This record gives sequence, structure tokens and C-alpha cells, in this order.
Amino acid sequence: MLSTNATLWPMIAHAALVFFLYWLLSKRRAAAVRAGSAEPGHFRENRQEPPESLLVHNNLRNQFELPVLFYAACLALYVSTADNIGTVALSWIFVLSRYVHSYVHLTSNRLRYRRPAFIVGFLALMAMWVWLAVWLAME
Repeated sequence: MLSTNATLWPMIAHAALVFFLYWLLSKRRAAAVRAGSAEPGHFRENRQEPPESLLVHNNLRNQFELPVLFYAACLALYVSTADNIGTVALSWIFVLSRYVHSYVHLTSNRLRYRRPAFIVGFLALMAMWVWLAVWLAME
């Protein structure tokens, strides 16, 4: 039997991505202020994101959309002891897809590559929720 703590590691890996994105956003915003394309007040009132940090800002927002369901699923699987090697694998697939999605978003930003990464993560997460529903229905 798989240790249920294994369910928590993909969440930690995703949190690492989010922390990196916050660091990158701060770095790019500071560079925009130094370059004169933004003023600190823009960030205080969230009026406009400068081009230097717009992709990072948008990607960071993405990490609080679908991933909210990821965290909820992981915690529900953990608490209900419905987690297993399959759900942990699906969790890692989801997190890997978020890393790929972020990489594409922050580099080429080509939807041709970004969309498949999103779909893989979406399907993995949906499978986690389906398994949780099946598990709970069998109890």
C-alpha cells in the first residue's frame, strides 16, 4: 500500500512553481520600474501590468484557477484515504502539465503547445475527481 504522504508531494511541487512565479513576477516588475515602463503605483492599485511582466502575471493567475480543484482533490483523497498509486501518478501528471504549461506560456506562448499541456492536466485532474466519487460511492 502506498503511503498517503505521497499524495502531498505533488502539492508541494506545484507550490514551488507558484513561489518561483511570484519571484519572477517581482523581478520583472522591478525591471519594468527601472526601465521606466511602469511606476510602482501601477502595482499598488493594479491598474495595468507592463509588457515585461504581463505573461508572468497571467501565468500566475492560471495557477489559482484549475489548481484550486487540484488541491481540493488531493486533500479530499488524502482525508478519505482514497489515494493510491494511481491518484498519486495522476497528481504528478497534473503538476508536470502545469510546469510545461508555464514554460510554454513564459517562453513562446504558443497555444499549439500550451493547450495540449492544459488538456493533459485537465484530464488527469478530472480522473482524480472521478476516482474520488467512485471511492466514496463504494463505501
